[in-house]
Amino acid sequence: MLLREALGERDLWSLVNVPSVEEEDARSLQREYRTLVKERTRSVNRIRGLLASHGLVPDRIDERLPAWLAGARLWDGSRLPSGVRQRILREFERWKFTQTQVREIEQERRHRTQDRTDPSLDEVRRLHALKGIGLGAAWTYGLEFFSWRAFHNGKEVGALAGLTPTPYQSGESEHELGISRSGNRWVRGLAIDIAWGWLRHQPGSALSRWYQERFARGGPRARKIGIVALARKLLVALWRYLETGALPEGAELKG
Repeated sequence: MLLREALGERDLWSLVNVPSVEEEDARSLQREYRTLVKERTRSVNRIRGLLASHGLVPDRIDERLPAWLAGARLWDGSRLPSGVRQRILREFERWKFTQTQVREIEQERRHRTQDRTDPSLDEVRRLHALKGIGLGAAWTYGLEFFSWRAFHNGKEVGALAGLTPTPYQSGESEHELGISRSGNRWVRGLAIDIAWGWLRHQPGSALSRWYQERFARGGPRARKIGIVALARKLLVALWRYLETGALPEGAELKG
C-alpha cells in the first residue's frame, strides 16, 4: 500500500492530521475553562438540591448566599438544621474557589486576545469580530477546530464536526438516520448554540433568512432539524471567512 500511494493512488487511504506540541498546548486554557465551568455548575446544582429538599429556593447563587442562608427559614419558621447548613457552606466555599479560577481564566483570555503581537490567535480575533460569536466560542472554534486542520472543502468541515447526514438504504427502504455525531463533540455542541445566536444577532444575513423561510413556521421537530442544517452551513461559511476574508453574506461585524 505504501508503494501504491507513492505511485500516485491518492484515494488509497486518508492521512491523520496530528497537531503539533505547540498547537495542542494552546488548547489547554480553553479546555481547563470548560472543566472549571462544569465543576462550578455541579456545585450550584448541589446547593440548590440541598435547599430544595427543605423547601427553600434562593434567588441566585453568589457571594451573598451565606447572609441569605443565615436568614432563611423553613415552612414552620425554624432554621435549617446545622448539619445541612454546614454542608451547604462547605459546598459554597468550593463554588467560590472555582468561580475565582473561572474569572482569572476569562481575564487571561481577554488579555491574550487583545495582544496583537500573538499571531496564534489571529483566527480567534477574526471570529470574535463577528456579531453573535462570543470570546469563548471564538477560542473553541479557532484553537480546537480551524487552526490546525487544512480543510479542502465544506464536506470535510461538516464531517470533522459530526454534522453530516447518515442515509440508510436497504432494499426499497431509504431514510435518514440523523447526523453522524462522529466528529469533535465540543465543536458540534457549540455549533448548534452559535446557530441559535446567529438567528438573533445576525437576522439580516443570508443564512438567517434561509432558515426563516424554510423552517421558522414549522413545528418543533422541523425547527430542530433546521437548526442543525444552519449550524453546518454556518460552520462552512466561517471556514470560508477565515480562508478568504469574505464575510458570510449579509453578516455584520461588531462595532
